[in-house]
Formats: sequence, C-alpha cells, structure tokens
Amino acid sequence: MGQSLSRREFLRGGLAGAAALALGPGGRRGMAVAAPPVTPTADQFDAGVPAAWFDLSLDLVKQTAGFSPPVASRGFAYAGIALYEALVPGMPDYRSLAGQLNELSELPHAGKNRVYHWPTVANSSMAAILRSLFPVATAENQAAIDRLEARFAARFRSGLPPGVYRRSVDRGQQVAAAVFEWSKRDGGHEGYLRNFSPDYVPPVGPGLWVPTPPGSLPALQPFWESCRTFAVAAAAACPPGDHTPYSEEASSPFYAEAVEVYETVNDLTPQQRDIALFWSDDPGTTPTPPGHSISILTQVLRQSGSSLQVAAEAYAKVGIAVADAFICCWHVKYRYNLLRPVTYIQARIDPSWLPILTTPPFPEYTSGHSVQTGASAQVLTDLFGEVAFTDHTHGSRGLAPRSFGSFLEAAEEAALSRLYGGIHFRPAIELGVDQGRCIGKRVSALAFRA
Repeated sequence: MGQSLSRREFLRGGLAGAAALALGPGGRRGMAVAAPPVTPTADQFDAGVPAAWFDLSLDLVKQTAGFSPPVASRGFAYAGIALYEALVPGMPDYRSLAGQLNELSELPHAGKNRVYHWPTVANSSMAAILRSLFPVATAENQAAIDRLEARFAARFRSGLPPGVYRRSVDRGQQVAAAVFEWSKRDGGHEGYLRNFSPDYVPPVGPGLWVPTPPGSLPALQPFWESCRTFAVAAAAACPPGDHTPYSEEASSPFYAEAVEVYETVNDLTPQQRDIALFWSDDPGTTPTPPGHSISILTQVLRQSGSSLQVAAEAYAKVGIAVADAFICCWHVKYRYNLLRPVTYIQARIDPSWLPILTTPPFPEYTSGHSVQTGASAQVLTDLFGEVAFTDHTHGSRGLAPRSFGSFLEAAEEAALSRLYGGIHFRPAIELGVDQGRCIGKRVSALAFRA
C-alpha cells in the first residue's frame, strides 16, 4: 500500500470489520462477534516520509552552528527513537524501548483500537523532534522544517477522516515531546552551545595530547563521556584495550607507527587520497561522520524499497549506535589523552610535515570514525545482512561515489581513511572498529521485537 491511501480505501480497509463474523478453528464459521477496527499497519506504507526527514536532518547538522560530531550523533539518536516510539503501536510484532534504553520510562499510549495514519504520525513526530533538537537552526532551515511538514500534511489530510488525521498529528507531537523531555536529562542537552569547555585543563606530559595545527583549538567536548548512554550500560562499555606504549625511541613500536603514518601520507596513491577525502566528513561542510552513516542507511532503504516499519527500526538502531559510539569513544579518548600523529612527527621525524586532512581538536585514541562506522555497520549488517551498495553521500560535493560489498567493508575503508589522511595511528583505527562493532552488537541485542 502506498502513502496516497484514499479516504474511501482507508475507510474500507481500515475501519471495516466492526460487525464481521469471526471464523472458528479449521475455517468453521463461529459465533458472530464484533471485531475491533482494523488499522493499516506501518509495514503497509513505504519509507518515504522518514527518508525525506532524515535527508533534511543532514542539512540541519551541516548548516547549524555547534553541531560537532558528538552533538550530531546525539540528535540522530533522539530523532530515530522519536520516530520509532511514535510508530510502534502500528507495528504489531514490535515493542517499545521504554524500560530498555537508559532512564526511558513509559511513553504516551496510543489508545486501544484507535485508528491512526502512520505516515502522518511519522511526519508529525519528525517535524516536532527536529524543531526541538535544532532551536538554533537558521531561519531558512526552520522554514524548511515547516515546508516539509506542510508538504506531507497536504498530501495526506484530504484523503483521511478529520479525526484520524488530527489524532495522528497529536500522536507524533506527543511522543516527540516526551522523547525530548527525556533528552534534556542526558548531560548533552544544548551541547551545541558548549563544544569547548573553559573548565577543562588537559593533562601535561610525554605522549599526551596538545592542540594541533593549523588552528590549535582547545579540546572539543572533553566531558562528553559523562553523557547518559542509550543501549550500553555506561561509557566504559566495550573497552578497546590499551594503545601501543608511548615511546620516543627510534627502535620502538610506537615510533614505527608514526613512521607508517608519515610514509603513507608522503606516498599516497590517487586512490588513497580519494578515500581520505571521501570519508573526511568535516563539520560545517558535511553532515559529519554520524551523518554519513545516516546517509548510507537512507540510500539502502530507498534502494530496497523498504517499508515505514523497517525504516523506523533502522533509524532508531543506527541513531542509538552512533550516539553510544561517540560517548564510549570519548571516554577512551580522554582517558588516554594520546597525542596526534602531527605532534609526534613534527617533534621526532620532520618538523615541517603536515597531514592532508585537518587534525580534529581532541585526543587520538580511539578513532571516532572507526568506532561510529563500526557500530553503524554492525547494526546495519544485523538488520539487512551482507548488502552490496554504492555510497553517493558526497555526490553534491563533486566526489565520486564508492561501492562496497558490505557495510563492514565500508566501515573498514572509512577507518583506514584516517591513516591515509594522516590523523590517526593504526591501533586507533583497527581497535576502534572492534570497539564500534561491540557497541553495535549491544544495540542489536535490544528487544525491538515483541
């Protein structure tokens, strides 16, 4: 069933049956009983509504001041959860995440046997949660939220009984409001206003992180590890283990790792350079690394013609995965406070050396790209299996698409891109993917199915 369900079709298919006869076991006609109204379920509609809204969310992240990768990941999580929880009454084989996600208590009930139009619910919930999550968006982007909501509303309203339409709008708004209230207590609320904390004083000593060229910015979100996690128990979940012991000796394994970065960047092939640039995902010019994961999901949903039900589960899982990935990764980063390759190489190997990518302003170990792509790839694999796809995320920026045989293959390339870019040592990359996959498995283990 498409999204353009007519009023007549809705009344016939969704409200008929109140006086239907129930058939007994074996197909025998039983007693005549009044059956409850039958509402079309979310799996009878396509994923067009949430896909359009998450497309817009990528623009909001890219164009809204302060939406650094950790802040962006948090936004995607709450948007996905609001969508899922608003729709879950229309997904008979699914259950709410209340009582499973940390500190998420009971959410608004849909009411027994009440009829909803699930694309309208999705439209309403996404509009409401994005308005709440992006209050500092530009006036142009606030208007874009209004336009998208109005576009879907105009498509759906005329084909629905007024009561069903209004109830569906209310359902989406009420759940979004409840999810946003829950979000305010997680420690990351309005994080876009405080990416650089004046209260943080980085530790000083051999091998420890210092601000890096060219901007020498202070540490970004040094307290992000204190945010409430979603699916994992705490920020310390899925520990990656220690990095290679720091050493300044030319014969040491750590020195060898620095030489690998130095020589890799100096001898980049054209393909390696393309990979580094494709996965750079710089804040302000792209929707950041977690936005890249959301983009991949949206492309796959469209490629496979997925239902609204599948999209709701998938956006919730990928959002939770990337958000927990950043919290857990930031816990490790600020526990070890390892210096960046540019700092070590300029001090020990070549004072004039620079990576081809701008080194982001936070410690090196583990790689945020690696953790979040590993987490999202794991949940996508658990959802869809080994799916080949072509990633067009940066087509509008003139970057050629890249094709992969699986989500994990893409994650491994994204992770390795940080070596090619010159901003991570190899252990942060490889152990970061392992850390992310561990987080992704925790997300997949949530009881979405009833």
